Amino acid sequence: MANMSTGSAKSLRRPLIAGNWKMNLGLKDSVDLVRQLVDGAPAGGSGPEIMVAPPFTALTVVAELLKGKSIKLGAQNMHPEASGAFTGEVSPSQLLDVGCSHVILGHSERRRMFGDTDAFIKKKLQAAVKLKLVPVLCIGETLEERESNRTFRVLETQIKGALEGFAPTDLAQLVVAYEPVWAIGTGKTATPDQAQQAHAFVRQQLKGLYGEGWAQSVRILYGGSVTPENVDELMSQPDVDGALVGGASLKPVGFLRIINFKAGTKASA
Repeated sequence: MANMSTGSAKSLRRPLIAGNWKMNLGLKDSVDLVRQLVDGAPAGGSGPEIMVAPPFTALTVVAELLKGKSIKLGAQNMHPEASGAFTGEVSPSQLLDVGCSHVILGHSERRRMFGDTDAFIKKKLQAAVKLKLVPVLCIGETLEERESNRTFRVLETQIKGALEGFAPTDLAQLVVAYEPVWAIGTGKTATPDQAQQAHAFVRQQLKGLYGEGWAQSVRILYGGSVTPENVDELMSQPDVDGALVGGASLKPVGFLRIINFKAGTKASA
């Protein structure tokens, strides 16, 4: 696998389309959305892997609707400790108990608004790995960092800060999500070339940590104003293995179009 071309390596990585609902939707709307996604998703688990990450308040009802279905359930965050006096937090075992298989860690909003550091995110990652929750590790630069040519330095710092010191076997299920902060919820999207350049750099960093074979097995998602209009071209890039979708994941028709992307097609004008 070490000598595998980028294109052939991508063909072995099953795409993942993940919907991050953030702090949106009550129980009724959550139920309505999930029912439409279940009805419209590719039959028999064909196509990309699909994951939705509702707010904590909706996890239980969504978990019930997804029993026996191919769509996976994720959480938007967690605390690294198993239990204790951490008011307002949720533990990894509590996520497993409610039916989660995935957890988003290090989202830029957690980093920016709630002070999550690389060291704290690493603790969360260690806890997720221990309980076999699939971690979706988010990394990305701000507009200021991009404009001052620090994109790669920021990505390298975030990757190493979270991943150094693990055994590669511990990270067999790791998913990385590159989300340029300047493109989240702004309507701006990295061009397909910008996304590919960042994803290729991330894969090189992963290779430096744990080798070519492992790096080629890791799925790297793009997150940042993914829409039905731009998903095809983004997914055509050799190192883009899926999407972490925010606002568009709240609209069933649009999110299903993203799930049913057509790689190799250029976005319409």
